[in-house]
Amino acid sequence: MEYLPVEVIGNILSRLGAARDVVIASSTCQKWREAWRNHLHTLMFNSNDWPVYHELTRSRLEIIVTQTIFQTNGLHCLSIIMDDVDEFSAAPVIAWLMYTRETLRQLHYNVRTTPNINILEKCGRQRLEVLALAHNTITGVEPSYQKFPCLRSLSLSYVSISALDLSLFLTACPKVEVLSLVSIDIVMSDPQATMELTSNSLKDIYVEAISLDKIILEADSLEKLHLKDCTLEVFELVSKGSLSHLKIDDVSVIHLDIGESAEDLEIVDVSNFTIMWTKFHHMIAKSSKLKRLRLWGVVFDDEDEAVDIETISACFPQLSHLSLCYELRETALHYGSQDSFQLENVVVLELGWMVIGDLFSHWVAGLLERCPNLRKLVIYGVVSETKTHEECHTLANFTSFIVRLMRKYLHVDVQFEYE
Repeated sequence: MEYLPVEVIGNILSRLGAARDVVIASSTCQKWREAWRNHLHTLMFNSNDWPVYHELTRSRLEIIVTQTIFQTNGLHCLSIIMDDVDEFSAAPVIAWLMYTRETLRQLHYNVRTTPNINILEKCGRQRLEVLALAHNTITGVEPSYQKFPCLRSLSLSYVSISALDLSLFLTACPKVEVLSLVSIDIVMSDPQATMELTSNSLKDIYVEAISLDKIILEADSLEKLHLKDCTLEVFELVSKGSLSHLKIDDVSVIHLDIGESAEDLEIVDVSNFTIMWTKFHHMIAKSSKLKRLRLWGVVFDDEDEAVDIETISACFPQLSHLSLCYELRETALHYGSQDSFQLENVVVLELGWMVIGDLFSHWVAGLLERCPNLRKLVIYGVVSETKTHEECHTLANFTSFIVRLMRKYLHVDVQFEYE
């Protein structure tokens, strides 16, 4: 160990991450203390890492963080996650940010202060590449002054910000590629809650737990769109067609429009979502490059609707992974005329039941006939803790049916996932 260069020791200490562990390790000898002072590039303070954080007074905790940070030079990544401790005074927090901002590349900041600190003012015009903010308020964004020229990843969680300021903030980040918005409080000046976001560099956006009337996203380079647990009336994507991954999870939306962005879709993952099949299919029908399609726990707007497997076969010739789980009706067993279509490239088939019974068994058998090159079948189901004799009998019959059925498909790997 004594022959290790201080730069290597600095890398070792940086991999420890947690400030307490770094301080303890750096006390090993003079060489390790030198590595801490001059070659440490990652430092994390997290109130969940050490229970003592919760026992210290606010002033004592501020002193510890200040002394630790001020003994370093050239930090690249600083993480201060203190979301369940008392509010800090603004002055020491400003000192931490001012001391480190010229060398920082990543800042993960979840600190409540009195009064509130304008993070954009303290960290703008620097070389930050990753910025994650939580439990803060952002107001009065000035994109001409508070620029983030190198920022590539922006995450806002439980942040209060107006729709206009969020739009301006995005404008101030000309190179941002990844945007995450989780449970943000959108302050609206207009009673019609519309949020318009524009970015030419954005490639990946994740939106969770947001309720708005309308979101309009203009992002010509967008590749991945993930909406989760949102309540929206309208979501419109304006893009030049680079979208390859669409994921929708537990979202309520009246009008979803991805425009001309569907042509390059390779993955569509929809779960816990009410769809009108004809409208949804029309939205993704041009996705001839689609490789993975997942419709899980979906509810059809019309009781007579079902996923049209024949249409899927015709529109998505490159489809290799197909995952389906929805309430089955007799219409689900309509596969077209005998041998009229095949899912030639599907190698993985995942099927789940909402209600187990003969209908589900026949549905599985029908789909297997349409996948001549299938390699793997995974069946998902929910089994209640308290099972009646009838439920046990139904499950036993299904198991026997699958055993007999799979004798015809010995080349297929079968797995069961019950919960």
